[in-house]
Amino acid sequence: MFGIHDLGLFMISGLLLNMAPGPDSLLIVTRSAAQGWRAGSAAALGIGSGTLIHIIGAALGLSAILATSATAFSIVKYIGAIYLLYIGVGLLLSKSTAVTAVADETLAPLSLRRIYVQGLLTNLFNPKVAIFFLAFVPQFISPQAENKALAFIILGCIFNLNGMLWCHLLAVTSAMASQRLQASRAVSQWLNRLIGALFISFGIKLALVDR
Repeated sequence: MFGIHDLGLFMISGLLLNMAPGPDSLLIVTRSAAQGWRAGSAAALGIGSGTLIHIIGAALGLSAILATSATAFSIVKYIGAIYLLYIGVGLLLSKSTAVTAVADETLAPLSLRRIYVQGLLTNLFNPKVAIFFLAFVPQFISPQAENKALAFIILGCIFNLNGMLWCHLLAVTSAMASQRLQASRAVSQWLNRLIGALFISFGIKLALVDR
């Protein structure tokens, strides 16, 4: 249907890819641990919205611009890297006052709306996501498909739905684990620093990535 083939393989592959650790999943875990599963779900919805924008952009050919234009790719890449570094540095400089509470702006209690925007920006300014869709999804669309853009959007939405199921599960389990973990102030602060270092490593990796 719609020129789509091997749908089962696509769904399994997409789910496994969504489960791979990265800045999106790390943001969900930290927000869920700090403010509960609703905060993690808000971050997940923001990430899903960013993914949807990437899907539509790829279907319309905008991702092809990122793949062929060094300037466009670099602009998006460096914006995303700076944002990840901002989150990471904020975590490194934070001072823990409770099990998961953080006194700095980065993980201080935020409204669900701000957390949603944080998830959106984390995903949106990662050009690798756009390039990924451009490389991965067409493999499951027949060259003879009458409307390749429609098939692309359908597969992208399926991928995003799988991702949202996993992200919300991650939010709930992270919040539950946080409630059971009675860490000391020192342990909590070192955990924040570890997560901050991971965000910084993601930012540096993104800044150094080639088209």
